[in-house]
Amino acid sequence: MGIFDSIKSVLGTRAEADASSAADPEALFGMSTAYVTMEAELGYESAGAAALCFSEVDSTAFADAVDEVEAILRAGETETGTEFRRREDDHGYHWVILEDDDPEDLVTSVHFAADEFVEQGFGSRLLAAVFGFEKGDGNVAESGGNSGDRGAGATRASTDRAYWIYSFRRGAYYPFCPTGDHDRNTRAEFKLRSVLDGELEIEGEESHWYPLWPDTAGGHPWE
Repeated sequence: MGIFDSIKSVLGTRAEADASSAADPEALFGMSTAYVTMEAELGYESAGAAALCFSEVDSTAFADAVDEVEAILRAGETETGTEFRRREDDHGYHWVILEDDDPEDLVTSVHFAADEFVEQGFGSRLLAAVFGFEKGDGNVAESGGNSGDRGAGATRASTDRAYWIYSFRRGAYYPFCPTGDHDRNTRAEFKLRSVLDGELEIEGEESHWYPLWPDTAGGHPWE
């Protein structure tokens, strides 16, 4: 397993060693205004999905906490139509995946889930919250970074997604713009940082901008 394939493990182990704050779900509400800025100034629309990543602990109390989180999200399905599902990735980390066309509902649901973990005493198990964006029709992300020359069609297909990742252990957001299985568009990421800096608490150390490569080629980080 190469360095890029092990990055999700790094998110859990190295981030734990570099943790600078306790999990603070309230910071997730910053994404409520960031969605507007992403669309108005950068042409990115909500991908209609977000996810919460956490590590499991073998205990009855933790299992009960997960049950409580699912109960909250199940109630949300009825009230807002926000659908959710659970998944364990290839690295053994767990995801709560949320889907809703309304980005406000996504932010609220991710916050509810994260806050319940904290309330149940398992805030330390929270790793990241991930919010997905896609370029709207007629908009193409800047090419650049280390993706190489893929041709016009490939550039459109590989650079139209962007993610804001909130690291609970660092207490900050950072951008992630994948351009392939193991490439990222650093120019687009720096652009996102320059526009959203001040609106979001952004991780100042770029070495902590851990990529979250999907298990499935072309999928979202949680897939």
